[in-house]
Amino acid sequence: MLWLTTRVLKQETKLLFNVTRTLSSKSPDTTETTTIVNNTTYNKDHMSNVTPKILSHLDRHLHLQKQHPLNLIKQRIVNYMYERYKQNRGMPTFSVHEQIPPVVTLDQNFDSLLVPKDHVCRTKSDSYYVNSSHMLRAHTSAHQSDLIKMGLDNFLVVGDVYRRDEIDSTHYPVFHQMEGVRLLGGKEICKMSQNPENDIKMFENSDRNTFKQGVHTYDAAKILEVDLKNCLSGLAQHLFGEKIEYRWVDCYFPFTHPSWELEVFYKGDWLEVLGCGVMEQEILVKAGVEDKVGWAFGLGLERLAMVLYSIPDIRLFWSRDTGFLSQFSEAGPDTKIVYKATSKFPQCVNDISFWLPKAKEGDELFSPNDFYDLVRDIGGDLVEQVKLVDEFTHPKKGLRSQSYRIVYRDMSKTLTQDEANVMHKAIEAAASASLGVTIR
Repeated sequence: MLWLTTRVLKQETKLLFNVTRTLSSKSPDTTETTTIVNNTTYNKDHMSNVTPKILSHLDRHLHLQKQHPLNLIKQRIVNYMYERYKQNRGMPTFSVHEQIPPVVTLDQNFDSLLVPKDHVCRTKSDSYYVNSSHMLRAHTSAHQSDLIKMGLDNFLVVGDVYRRDEIDSTHYPVFHQMEGVRLLGGKEICKMSQNPENDIKMFENSDRNTFKQGVHTYDAAKILEVDLKNCLSGLAQHLFGEKIEYRWVDCYFPFTHPSWELEVFYKGDWLEVLGCGVMEQEILVKAGVEDKVGWAFGLGLERLAMVLYSIPDIRLFWSRDTGFLSQFSEAGPDTKIVYKATSKFPQCVNDISFWLPKAKEGDELFSPNDFYDLVRDIGGDLVEQVKLVDEFTHPKKGLRSQSYRIVYRDMSKTLTQDEANVMHKAIEAAASASLGVTIR
């Protein structure tokens, strides 16, 4: 028993050293005043909130790794689009752009897509800012306008995107999206009508309504809608089987109108697959295209891969464990695979409660995403879930308190409660020091 106690103490000391080293060491890509991404140096300012932990994901390129499940899903969708839309000589109509660097301007990520100035996604609590003018893209839509300005009418964009979010088995601060854009001119719209000989008018000056934008004619809007929905319902059948039940749900996006989400009925429940819509004409006009109309869609590769391959935890995509990757080593894009867990190690659960600091005038209020990022920086992928379990306001002092439950689990070995406790203490110390909270 004495030897066991000594061994635990040594393990605690070693783990505490590693955690402390992680907190105190500087990433080669960051200093106190600058951040280096893809050999470009950016000066930090009051908006900078991207962490070394997040930057460490930039060179992984999971969607480009052969036999990775995200690469297989990506290629399956690309193959479908290549087969559906072909040019005269059988060449694919759509081009694929999958190596565009993830640092974009705020204009690319927000303004070019008509995202309102007061939209919540612009806040530091939702997005990762390199500084006040540059950020890590929050969606692949950030490249729409640039590619349209280059003269492209039909393209797919694939890449890693970054959002500050909660921590659980289906959320991760880095994930992968695919964006599709298709632009059509007057001749193409006429060919797609029920009577191809008709001269379909595309534009008019009328009122905007549920079915169309004010600048679009009803005929042009309907032809776009039919082409878009036929394409994406076909994609759903390509992925989930021809007999899959699906439905369209009206929704809102700043960059499309009308807009829809496509849901499929899978394993007894409705599953959101993607979002789409008719592109706002203002986006095209600002990109220099005034004589065409278009549609766009966006989907998450992880969401599809988790469903189609029965992958239970989003952290697995970042694993280098051969027990995970070997299950896809011989697969093709259309191979049916059911992931088999190699092991399931026990959880360690710890709670943390603290008083929130009083917000100073002009400062953003405390956001749970601030705490989630701190936990990720220290615990990394050993943290399986963080959940806000309780909050209240002191009736006399007026102070707000929040309590979180943190679930730790190592995906490759058993994590002891003693090891989790050391990590938890490091999180408490860092939260107190960097977030200004008072541990209860």
